[in-house]
Amino acid sequence: VQLVESGGGLVQPGGSLRLSCQNSGFTWDYYAIGWFRQAPGKEREGVSCISGDDGTTYYADFVKGRFTLYRDNAKKTVYLQMDNLKPEDTAVYYCATGWVIDSQKLGLSEEYDFWGQGTQVTVSA
Repeated sequence: VQLVESGGGLVQPGGSLRLSCQNSGFTWDYYAIGWFRQAPGKEREGVSCISGDDGTTYYADFVKGRFTLYRDNAKKTVYLQMDNLKPEDTAVYYCATGWVIDSQKLGLSEEYDFWGQGTQVTVSA
């Protein structure tokens, strides 16, 4: 399983970025996919995730209304559209996938088995 993130970069506050996570060599149609982030000195936290069965989504409170996650199974790609970015969104963003049965646990990193290398997002004026 190989997950490759892209789309990170430097953006001004209020700006937008779209992250992509592409999967190669793995059929993940029924697996949950999540975006997590880790800022320097902080623990990894769930940002937005989507279940593999019924499309249930999870959004952390701090991104609700600003970030949108969607998956394209045909392209084996998941996207995270991030709008109205804030300096506190600065972090390394990781894509992950796993067999998450309980939708209540979508936002928990320990539920995910495979991880990408991460992409840096920096929000600064």
